[in-house]
Amino acid sequence: MTVDKLLVTIGGIVGIIFTYWFFLMKKEKVVEVSGSVNIIVDGGYSPSTISIPAGKTTKITFLRKDPSNCLEEVVVPDFKIREFLPLNKKITVEITPKKTGKFGFECGMGMFHGSLIVQ
Repeated sequence: MTVDKLLVTIGGIVGIIFTYWFFLMKKEKVVEVSGSVNIIVDGGYSPSTISIPAGKTTKITFLRKDPSNCLEEVVVPDFKIREFLPLNKKITVEITPKKTGKFGFECGMGMFHGSLIVQ
């Protein structure tokens, strides 16, 4: 095997391993919340995955710093919530989940996503 074929083979293997790790093994960082949480909206949601207790009201405050039109709205379809997020202004949404599970939230265009884990 020549050097160039060896380098291409090694590069391919590294690419396959990185792709597998990035899409299948990367763990979400879950933030445990009791009462309230602040989510920064800037090129996505930070934190993007939060854990909230079932049966208790949780206040989620969104602060949008990204001027793009896509992130000017947050939608939580399972809780029938759709809120406009003005730039650099805090908007608070109250959620009182009755059942456990994983529920998504997203921008108005469905391009940026986050998760609510109800336990």
